Amino acid sequence: MIGWVLDQNRTKPIIMATQLFEPAQLGNLTLSNHIVMAPMTRNRATANHEVTDIMATYYAQRASAGLLITEGIAPSPNGNGYARVPGLYTTEQVAGWKKITDAVHAKGGRIFAQLMHTGRIGHSANMHEGTEVLAPSAVAAAGQIYTDTQGMQDQPTPRAYTTNEVKAVIQEFVTAAKNAIDAGFDGIELHGANGYLIEQFLRSTSNQRTDEYGGSHENNARFALEVAEAVSAAIGKERTGIRLSPYGVFNDMPYDVAYDAMYNYLAEKLNDHVIYVHLVDHASMGAPAVAPEIKEAIREHYKGILILSGGYTAETAEEALQSGKADLVAFGRPFIANPDLVERFQSGAALNQPDFSTFYTPGEKGYTDYPALEEVTA
Repeated sequence: MIGWVLDQNRTKPIIMATQLFEPAQLGNLTLSNHIVMAPMTRNRATANHEVTDIMATYYAQRASAGLLITEGIAPSPNGNGYARVPGLYTTEQVAGWKKITDAVHAKGGRIFAQLMHTGRIGHSANMHEGTEVLAPSAVAAAGQIYTDTQGMQDQPTPRAYTTNEVKAVIQEFVTAAKNAIDAGFDGIELHGANGYLIEQFLRSTSNQRTDEYGGSHENNARFALEVAEAVSAAIGKERTGIRLSPYGVFNDMPYDVAYDAMYNYLAEKLNDHVIYVHLVDHASMGAPAVAPEIKEAIREHYKGILILSGGYTAETAEEALQSGKADLVAFGRPFIANPDLVERFQSGAALNQPDFSTFYTPGEKGYTDYPALEEVTA
């Protein structure tokens, strides 16, 4: 049963959580609570996509979350289409991430690396020399992309992968997953949301293939499932998760109700390969809301750990846990401005407000300089 108290410094009741702050089990891992820090791109790597020391500070500051999921990390040079996004494909990058996982583990935290191949969302100005923008089909995304050296640029038309190249990129994910384990990560999350490569295969607007990777629900889902299968075989199912955004429209991904059946098929097949499905609802950021029946259908088809994300408060997160709709709940933007978000939730303290102008800029400002509650009190 959920209890409530009225804090003298607040005008509304705060929830006395009976589950949110209790330990949780994720495969072989015991998490300190049911709170997950959602993956958020912060662009604090170098222009050459190397990990920086301030990134270790950033993640260690937030290690009181039960599970940290990193920003999207490119599994290969061709998958690194954004400015200052880190990778996991060089020895130097692995060593850089090892500093971060060591810092998080020293604070008692757990951390998964999110592997994000940008696919058609990329620009040569952001990428290593000799790379190219590749995607399921030669269909450009609408809109523009930011570059440090050339400002805003139109999204390029990608080259379509050959069938053999699709199979090769699956192995890129496997290699990056192994690199993540070498770097000390507790596991990895495949980014199958937000219009990046895995979702580009899922959606018929960006996938117009006629081979085994396109043309039907089963074929559109094949790439995601083969990546999940290959990664879990390499590092273990208990260390493999995936993020999905069934109603997401980010990066020119218009939604069609016909996709519902495909996501149900995908959810059922993922039972064999992943320890969790991370389901994100971007309604709080302007996307269509994921209908309750869609979440329930995925819950019915997928029997593992379900993480829900998207606009939750401590109160609504507790309700989701209590009702059985979620096993863990992820928070994104509140963690940007509140490194001690867990402690603030527990005490009912007010939250710092984020500075949107510094979300994606280089340096410490708006990244590691948000005060913890003890500093505000002092």
